[in-house]
Amino acid sequence: MEDLLVCQDISKTYHDGENDTAVLSHVSFSVATGEHIAILGSSGSGKSTLLHIMGGLDTPSDGRVLFDGSPLDSLKPKALNQVRNQQMGFIYQFHHLLGEFSALENVAMPLLIGGSSHTNANAEAKKMLELVGLAHRLQHKPAALSGGERQRVAIARALVNQPKLVMADEPTGNLDHKTGLSVYALLKDISRTLNTTFIVVTHDRELANKMDRVLTLKDGHLQPLDKVAS
Repeated sequence: MEDLLVCQDISKTYHDGENDTAVLSHVSFSVATGEHIAILGSSGSGKSTLLHIMGGLDTPSDGRVLFDGSPLDSLKPKALNQVRNQQMGFIYQFHHLLGEFSALENVAMPLLIGGSSHTNANAEAKKMLELVGLAHRLQHKPAALSGGERQRVAIARALVNQPKLVMADEPTGNLDHKTGLSVYALLKDISRTLNTTFIVVTHDRELANKMDRVLTLKDGHLQPLDKVAS
């Protein structure tokens, strides 16, 4: 199985006047196509920073990220934006849905940004919302949805372009435990169906251990292999 994403000796230091804060230190690992991995770590461990670097939303101080064989740092801004729009999906703890738009319009947004027609974008968004069990909520705005429903809309939005890679930052952290487990299971099932590679960063060991593999970050350092699913 080929590697879809490779982190090579990633370090990140933030500079604030005379103060330097090292967030990541020489982090290296790879993720195979179709693999589901968790990056486990407490608050301040550097896991969200690492996710942003892997998604091209931030740049490392040292090292590089290879996505589908190409270094992200070699891409010009327009090309990088296209990769993020068409080949990556992002899910966050807070759904970041646009309150003035319906569920259907929120999910269609990445397709419209990518140049799809409204007809095609709405049709694909409808299919994805049906897949996450929200066929009856297409025209509802976020304020009219429950927390679990809003996060399912966010999942549909992340997957509507059928990206190669989906990255999630504490995707169930704003939900109660039971709802969080159901949303997590839904995300895994759909990404398996679509053969999507899935990386989630979390502090929740129970959820992390549902993945194929767990990597642990502590104080910016990657720890030895923590767990592999049987």
